[in-house]
Amino acid sequence: YHSLVVEQESLPDCLEVTAWTAEDDVTPGLIMGFRHRTLDVEGVQFHPESILTRQGHALLANFLQRG
Repeated sequence: YHSLVVEQESLPDCLEVTAWTAEDDVTPGLIMGFRHRTLDVEGVQFHPESILTRQGHALLANFLQRG
């Protein structure tokens, strides 16, 4: 369940989708992350630090290594 959803059509050209949920018979893949194409700005619509997020530690480590 996701109460806030970004629609692909609403994103400006400067943003690139980088993460989405799995698509199934009921729900299409939902955008869960995006980044600016030229600026060092990223956003996610989930909690990578949550114990329920698969590969959460790897996601955070990857983000920290970029700095």
